[in-house]
Amino acid sequence: MLSLHTNAAALSSQNSVGSTQKALTTSLTRLGTGFRVNSAMDDAAGLQIATRLDAQARGMSVAQRNTQNGISMMQTAEGAFSELTNVLLRMKDLATEAYNASSTTDDVEAMQAEFDALGSEIANIIKSTSFGGSTLFSADGTTVPAAGAAAGLLGTAGGITFQIGASENETMVVDAETDLEALSTALDAVSANYALAAPATGTELTDGNTIITTINDAVAAVGTVRAKLGAASNRLDHVYNNLGNMIQNTTASKGRIMDVDYALETSNSTSKQLLLQAGTSALKQSSSLSQLVMSLMQ
Repeated sequence: MLSLHTNAAALSSQNSVGSTQKALTTSLTRLGTGFRVNSAMDDAAGLQIATRLDAQARGMSVAQRNTQNGISMMQTAEGAFSELTNVLLRMKDLATEAYNASSTTDDVEAMQAEFDALGSEIANIIKSTSFGGSTLFSADGTTVPAAGAAAGLLGTAGGITFQIGASENETMVVDAETDLEALSTALDAVSANYALAAPATGTELTDGNTIITTINDAVAAVGTVRAKLGAASNRLDHVYNNLGNMIQNTTASKGRIMDVDYALETSNSTSKQLLLQAGTSALKQSSSLSQLVMSLMQ
């Protein structure tokens, strides 16, 4: 039907051009941003899932850093105990040599002087070892724990907690309190200078060769703490690797939802551009239909 008031062909063409233009705008936006989902309108459910996956991946990335920092802290403590073991072994050498008939009184005095200095260094290692501004074995960085007590970050009652995942229940506790208490007792028995604020001359090498057994006990106590810290570090290393695997797959899953497929979207964009050109041409031609009405009235 020819009509001056209603041009059905023009309306249809106009509607088609509008829809095509909207689709082309969406396609160009995706190509420009690189994301398939740029607002909730694009994919409401997909955006919600992708946001949850993103939150999980980001949480696990932070947890990965936590594990690395935890390993670094454990290695700092383990390094201190490694040197502490070297000091104790040297003290044992001195004790073993002192209780030999060939060692004179002057020799023993010289050995005791070195023994005392090493006792002070044991205290210094315990007091000064720190990580990130927190002392690991001392409450204040100036005193050592009393015999049978634990102090410092690693001596925290109930252990220290590491956040090793993106959720509330993904934690790891390292409890070295009991082992550090035993260590403080053992070190206090090795040298009087361990607990003294100022160095003093001890009598460990003149009181009997039982000091050799005392030092052996201290070495064993150090080894127990080192084993616990090493086991914790190994676990954190495995946690790090597992987090890396989960981050990789979670991020890939999020990408499949959010990222645009450039091959597909480029094809869509080209198609929409052609349709827009064709629709515009059709709209132009349909607008001339009203002229036919005028020709009938001539």
